[in-house]
Amino acid sequence: MERIRAHVFFSGRVQGVFFRAFTKENAEKLGVNGWVRNLSDGRVEAVFEGPKDKVEKLIYLCRYEHPHARVDDVVINYGKPEGISGFKIKY
Repeated sequence: MERIRAHVFFSGRVQGVFFRAFTKENAEKLGVNGWVRNLSDGRVEAVFEGPKDKVEKLIYLCRYEHPHARVDDVVINYGKPEGISGFKIKY
């Protein structure tokens, strides 16, 4: 199974809607490692590492399945995993 790293920026109404908690919960369910944090410009930044299908599923869930967020744009930069373990919310 190919493992990938996705450095992702979500834009839209993604702060103040429990987006980070939703991301962490789904990452843990899928077995994806990484982190998520709010940026001062209103975007949310995240790094996801894991099997390609699980990382892609997490990106999809964050973009389309959050009950209160409105994601207007997603920028993804792919790379090689760096060996992150677990998933955390950065403050």
